[in-house]
Amino acid sequence: MNLFWKKLFGGITPTTKLEKYETDLVQAMHRYAEIENSVELAEYNKLFHVVKSAEFQEKKKTLQNRKYNDTEEYEVTKRYNKLHHSPAIQLYYKVLDSEELVEYQNFKESPEYEQLGDKKKVKTSELFKRMKDYEKSKTYKTYVRFHNSFIIKEYEELKAKVSSPEFQKSNKFWENEKRWHTTPEFQKQERFYELLKNPDIDFYINEKTERFDNYRKLKLTFQDEFEWNTLDKSHWNFGFHYKSSNLIEDHSFANEKQANNSGKNVDVVNGVLRLETKHEKVTTRAWHSEKGFIQKEFHYTSDVLQTAEKFRQKYGVFRAKIRCTGHINHAFWLGADDKLPNVKIFHYDGKKINVGNANKNIFDGIKITGLNPHEYYIYSLIWTKKELIWMVNDLEVYRTASNIPIQDMYLGFNSFIPEKKHAGTGHIDVDWVRVYTN
Repeated sequence: MNLFWKKLFGGITPTTKLEKYETDLVQAMHRYAEIENSVELAEYNKLFHVVKSAEFQEKKKTLQNRKYNDTEEYEVTKRYNKLHHSPAIQLYYKVLDSEELVEYQNFKESPEYEQLGDKKKVKTSELFKRMKDYEKSKTYKTYVRFHNSFIIKEYEELKAKVSSPEFQKSNKFWENEKRWHTTPEFQKQERFYELLKNPDIDFYINEKTERFDNYRKLKLTFQDEFEWNTLDKSHWNFGFHYKSSNLIEDHSFANEKQANNSGKNVDVVNGVLRLETKHEKVTTRAWHSEKGFIQKEFHYTSDVLQTAEKFRQKYGVFRAKIRCTGHINHAFWLGADDKLPNVKIFHYDGKKINVGNANKNIFDGIKITGLNPHEYYIYSLIWTKKELIWMVNDLEVYRTASNIPIQDMYLGFNSFIPEKKHAGTGHIDVDWVRVYTN
């Protein structure tokens, strides 16, 4: 598979851009989850159902549009003022509290009252004359007209009503053209719109959560950002891993041109793991397929790293950000207790990148060209019960449903020089490694 044209025409997202997208996406997903459980969002959701309800909107419309002249308070106040300012009713209350009325009423209760019908006595008595004149006066006739009348009863009821704190509060409310702004409902509406402008809630409402779907399924189980400086403090051991603990793990192979150097060729600089292949002469233990272990002189050194004792996983997503130099072999792989299966997530043979699955002595994979191995790319394996899928950045490069491993597997990195290939130096840089369950 040649990825040159994919790279040239945007079929594969550049590594830096992809990393930023994924970082931003994960941050957004975490932010969304935090906001989802926040007090502010709970308040917003509650107010949303209140403010957007038909009942709330109808009440708002009524309070904003209703004229004061159309209210009961207006009618009551208008009727009361009309009676209160009536000259006749004002005169009635003036008479009601007068000394003249009291004098007349006392006189009317006396036996002398009957003599008011005698004109001669009225002419000769100043008292009788005064009482007779009062009885015929407009003042007294007004009193008689209104005393215990329906209109006075109405006036007294209206007076009591308009004087009550409840009525005065209600009347003041309806008199105010901006009455809506004085209501608890208005405060709820203002709080709702205040929350709506909250950056977190605005983000939550407008976020397209379907873009989280693939990431929500992932749970980080292993991560190395290479912040350590010695292997003792890391997730990794040098050398190979074998099922039997009696077998020697730290060794080289007689059919390779480099000696595996017991972790001495491993370094971490500025958060990047570097496994370096150097031109140097050493004599060390090497496995020979016919002779067993022998002492052999090598002119190059390199190393092997693996997590067999510290991390293994069956199924999931296995990813690493890698670049490499030199016309030698560099690999990122999954291994098991036996020689097979061995899943190559990334293998650079000095010319091409290979990915695939070696299982049951069959290699199922593909060669990739068109990428510059000196540049960082993210190499991924998606491993499920049904298939293996290889990705370079966000581009799927191979998929198989054959011979799927069924055991826990560990991570491994190594660089090596096959016997029949030209020897040289180089290194593999790993910026990070991350493993997820899916």
